[in-house]
Amino acid sequence: MAGEIPDLNATVRTGTGKGAARQARRDGHVPGIVYGGGVDPLPINVPYNVLFKKLKQGRFLATLFNLKVDGHDDVRVICRNVQRDVVKDLPTHLDLMRLKRTSKIALYIPVEIEGEDDCPGIRKGGVLTMVRPEVELRVTAGDIPESITASVAGLEIGDTVTISMIDLPAGAKPTIDRDFVIANIQAPSGLASQSDEEDEGETEEGAEEAAADEQSEEDGGEE
Repeated sequence: MAGEIPDLNATVRTGTGKGAARQARRDGHVPGIVYGGGVDPLPINVPYNVLFKKLKQGRFLATLFNLKVDGHDDVRVICRNVQRDVVKDLPTHLDLMRLKRTSKIALYIPVEIEGEDDCPGIRKGGVLTMVRPEVELRVTAGDIPESITASVAGLEIGDTVTISMIDLPAGAKPTIDRDFVIANIQAPSGLASQSDEEDEGETEEGAEEAAADEQSEEDGGEE
């Protein structure tokens, strides 16, 4: 997502007010406004089908777009609000904010894994499980990383990779203020089942031993 900024195509909306907005919706568009960046606000129309598809993909409010409008220079924008119909829950208006290269924004950045060949846990049959294939980071708009890299080299079964173990790009910071898990090395299902059975067996044996001890104490007391 961060490597190739997706385009968002729009046209300039002629006229302002509710009348022009209603006409845009009748024509199969969603009206919107582009603001910020030290430039006058620009009323736009976005094709309804295009916007609906992007909304269905998820994380629309955390995605950086390259806005393309005929007659205007391309500009990086992020959506700050999508108004919806209170009954149908369909988009009726959107607000886009222009970004400067120094602007700070929160985006989901993909996580890449390295060091699998040097991971003892995987060599023993462990399974690499991605808890967070993407991490939301606060980054600078002009320096968005394509991905961040987590290493599992040296990890054993049961070990985890947390965000503090990853070297983040300069200026990037997680939006979650705790040391959360990115991935872990889990035991293979067969080994995990065997371990559970052994734990249950030990519990049963312990219970039997405790019961035997209690019976022995009772017998001794009767004597």
